[in-house]
Amino acid sequence: MLGRRLALGGAATVLVGLVLGALLSPPPAEAVAKEIIQLQQQVALLYQNQQAMQNQMTTGFAELKTLIGQSVDSQNQLAGTLGGLQKSVQDMQANTGSEISSMSSQVQALSGSLEDVEARIGKLSGQVATVQNSLQTLDAKVSALAAGSTPMGTGTGPTGTGAPGGMGMPDGPGQPTAAAGQQPMPAGPAPPADLLYTNALRDFTSGNYSLANQEFRQYLQYYGNTDLASNAYFYLGEIAYNQGRYPDAIGEYDQVLNNYPHSFKRADARLKKAYALLKLHENGPAIAELRRVIRENPGTEQARKAEARLRLLHVR
Repeated sequence: MLGRRLALGGAATVLVGLVLGALLSPPPAEAVAKEIIQLQQQVALLYQNQQAMQNQMTTGFAELKTLIGQSVDSQNQLAGTLGGLQKSVQDMQANTGSEISSMSSQVQALSGSLEDVEARIGKLSGQVATVQNSLQTLDAKVSALAAGSTPMGTGTGPTGTGAPGGMGMPDGPGQPTAAAGQQPMPAGPAPPADLLYTNALRDFTSGNYSLANQEFRQYLQYYGNTDLASNAYFYLGEIAYNQGRYPDAIGEYDQVLNNYPHSFKRADARLKKAYALLKLHENGPAIAELRRVIRENPGTEQARKAEARLRLLHVR
């Protein structure tokens, strides 16, 4: 065993010596020069690649810097534009709010003024009606006194106390003869004009249309030639309109328009006639009446209402 181990150790020693000798022996000079040239070529190629990569990186960084600068400029411009737009919107909202508030105040002021004017007109209308009633009452009394002081003529009744011609009532101002198609006037003295008209107007304003209709027609039977007769026809038209009898309402309004050229209810009658025509879907005649209201009564409340209705109809 020991001899065998010694033989193996000697062989290993010889092998190691051969390897070390091969490593320590210098290579041939030609081989070394060739390797050096190859290494120099490889180093030069690496240097060229490095330079190319450096140039590309430099160019890329320059382009990236330019793009970043452009993005920053665009962002700044956009921020400035948005700031200006926001300020414009805020200013517009502030101005719009101020204008709306101002317009609301003006509308409220105008509404208050309009209510005052309407109230004054209502008072004036009531005063005019009172004056007209007083005049009618005075005329009736004067007519009655004149009739009582006039001697009886031929054609009196059998007892000498009847009216001329035997008709039962004297012909005089405020007591017209019943027209064709109208109910005959009841026998007996006529009620006072102011009382009859006032009662009819009171029942109309309280919504008692049936009784008001009878009273206005009774007023017209006795006082159809007076100034307030046109008012009675107008309110008869109002009653019919409020009850939905639009053709009848138009007929009553036409009484005012055709027979009382100086009535201060003409504008109202024509305006309400136009409304009734619209209810009957007769838009053409209604538009003509509305335009006539504006033409004949410029600057009045009736004209403003007619203009407003034309605007709703999309008509000028």
